[in-house]
Amino acid sequence: MSKKLTYDAQGKLNQLADQIDQEVGITRLNLFSPCKINVFLRMTGKRPDGYHDLASLFHVVSLGDTIKFSLSPSKSIDRLSTNVAGVPVDESNLIIKALNLYRKKTGTDKHFWIHLDKKVPTGAGLGGGSSNAATALWAANQFSGGIASEKDLQEWSGEIGSDIPFFFSRGAAYCTGRGEIVQDIPDLLPINLPMVLIKPPEACSTAEVYKRLRLDQTSKADPLALLEEITQNGISQDVCINDLEPPAFEVLRSLKRLKKRIMASNRGEYSAVFMSGSGSTIVGIGSPDPPAFVYDDDDYKDVFVSEACFLTREEDEWYREPISSNATFSKEDLPSEAAPVVD
Repeated sequence: MSKKLTYDAQGKLNQLADQIDQEVGITRLNLFSPCKINVFLRMTGKRPDGYHDLASLFHVVSLGDTIKFSLSPSKSIDRLSTNVAGVPVDESNLIIKALNLYRKKTGTDKHFWIHLDKKVPTGAGLGGGSSNAATALWAANQFSGGIASEKDLQEWSGEIGSDIPFFFSRGAAYCTGRGEIVQDIPDLLPINLPMVLIKPPEACSTAEVYKRLRLDQTSKADPLALLEEITQNGISQDVCINDLEPPAFEVLRSLKRLKKRIMASNRGEYSAVFMSGSGSTIVGIGSPDPPAFVYDDDDYKDVFVSEACFLTREEDEWYREPISSNATFSKEDLPSEAAPVVD
């Protein structure tokens, strides 16, 4: 009885590709670049360097961009493209800053072609640009065979942005200092806890928000007590304090009205409604659906709406995009998020 032989052409190609990758290293990489929310954000003082001290519970969420990296034959320049008008593609972009930083720290000379497929709105308080920078550092390290540790990447990243080090946590962290002192908090909140992110077309200027911040009028709540309460009992309206809400609501009065309307329409769907970062995103924890008025009222026809859930990662792996992710852009594309401003 003769034995039937089958030729697996695709398998042979995959085997050849694996062999080439082993010999020359990776040449392409697609990575998910998720954003974050601040479950609480306390501003605890002004620093001599002009920044503010903060204490905040940061958590990665499932809304994110996709970044495609390819090795460039060039040894002198990176090339960045994006799907959103108005996002800078020169050295002012945090992705390029991150790649320059990695080369400076490691002495490597690899340059890249990068395409940024942007879903996270800019000027939103969601750390989209900071996440892009962290993702670029992770990618550059993969292309170089992992010569830097995650701790190295985390430490270096603080040189170009205060929120970037957080993304080298496992996804949930208590952050202090300018935000660069990161304490991992594992298994803090249920990953399947739904939320909705609602952002008006207008952005909040971080510099303007900080300019209007009055430290003598901030919350007196102990941030460690807030963290303990969340650890023991989960998220509630009482613990979701953001000291940047009052100044942000002065900068963008429509944002205050939006939060008030969401809270007034809440029939128990949301356990908490609060602003993330310096705005202008309002987060509703407990339901993936926005209130009906967001769809029904013409005043809100251009808002960005996305469902989301909490997201974490494993050690030595980057964040992975969940299977389902719903995001709707407003009609206005906003300019790119910049590195933190010293005021």
